[in-house]
Amino acid sequence: MDSSKLEKFARGMGRAVPDAITASIMLMLVLCGVAVALGNTASQTVEAYYKGLWMLLPFTMQMTLIIVLSAVLGATPMFRRAIVALSRLPSTRNQVVILAVAVSAAAAYLYWGLGIALSPIVAVYFAREAERKGLKIDFLFFLAVIWAANAVWQFGLSASAPLLVATPGHFLEKEIGIVSLKTTIWSPAALVHEVVFLAAVMIAGCWLMPSKCRPVSEFPGTSVLLEPGPAELAAPQSFSERAERNSFWTVVLSAALCAWLWFHFIAKGASLDINSLNTTLLLACLLLHGNVHSFTRALQKAASTGWAVMVVYHLYAGVAGLVQFTSTGERLAGLISHIATPLSFPVLTAAVSAVFAIFIPSSGGQWAVQGYVTSKVAESVGVSVQRGILSLSVGDHMGNLTSPFWYVVVAGITNVDFRGFFGYGLIFAAIWFLIGSVVFTFLPC
Repeated sequence: MDSSKLEKFARGMGRAVPDAITASIMLMLVLCGVAVALGNTASQTVEAYYKGLWMLLPFTMQMTLIIVLSAVLGATPMFRRAIVALSRLPSTRNQVVILAVAVSAAAAYLYWGLGIALSPIVAVYFAREAERKGLKIDFLFFLAVIWAANAVWQFGLSASAPLLVATPGHFLEKEIGIVSLKTTIWSPAALVHEVVFLAAVMIAGCWLMPSKCRPVSEFPGTSVLLEPGPAELAAPQSFSERAERNSFWTVVLSAALCAWLWFHFIAKGASLDINSLNTTLLLACLLLHGNVHSFTRALQKAASTGWAVMVVYHLYAGVAGLVQFTSTGERLAGLISHIATPLSFPVLTAAVSAVFAIFIPSSGGQWAVQGYVTSKVAESVGVSVQRGILSLSVGDHMGNLTSPFWYVVVAGITNVDFRGFFGYGLIFAAIWFLIGSVVFTFLPC
């Protein structure tokens, strides 16, 4: 593998691909032009944007909570201690790769934000322990392998589109109804995909490890992740300071959250959705931090991680309104329907989704833009909307693995240059797309 060519390619993409807000503005202008060209009046186009701009307010807050609370959970001492203990278990290079992939994938499957928060920590701790044992691990390639393992969140418990369509009141409920998770992330096709892809990542990670390794010690910026958390403040003096450090209040709130979960799952018989997911996540954060003081300190630091979706999702919603509330959506659906068949629908949907994902680095935002067209095409072709949702998710993460956006996020946490491991990620992008296209074409979902 020619690392110089990969670095040149990564630099080129970094210069060519705009940031999320700029991309949403570009899409808005393009779709406004398309809508008018298709016969919609200027007034109709403005009205469509008006309807769409704020239609994702609840969803935006839900996704912000997933990101922020995941970061709060990842900051708990328990998670740090667990990663340190696990990093000491492997005795061979291949064992390091396999266990690190499994740990990162498990975190991502539970919550995609938790996967992002913990994966860089997993990479640094496992690489450091491997170097201490004399095991040759190329840190940049290893980081790409760990990041690739995070792809399993697309069909995990925090999968954006499946969770959204399983939540009453979602913006496409009139068109497709409430879609149970049993038919999306827990379908045979999705479960098989998760297992096969993880196995492929483990094999590729062991087989393609560069012979000339760059150990983690060559990247001094990563030492920040090895440092313990900030020292506790001075002993509490006032009543309020003592109260916020008393675990009693955490117990009370945790009991209330448990009652909420009981009512949701037992009394109402409802299934997992975004609200129940966030309630569970909040409960775990409170229990593991132990008191309100520790929780709020972690929350203050984690709040900055959710800044990206607070405004961007609404800009995507405005773009979605231009697709959904003008004739644009119907025309796009009709165009794709003419060339799609039940066999070609999954790979075609994934390919279109991959292109959109380069400009929309948000699965929730992407579903907001593409969901209406995807569901209409699925209906016209004669396949289930579930197959459309899952195929779109394949393309969505293909875009994540081929766009610098998320690489920059991971690189920022580990304090390395994203261009150093971006090229390796393209290998896993190809593996992900190939497996997904085959699985969601032929297996039941």
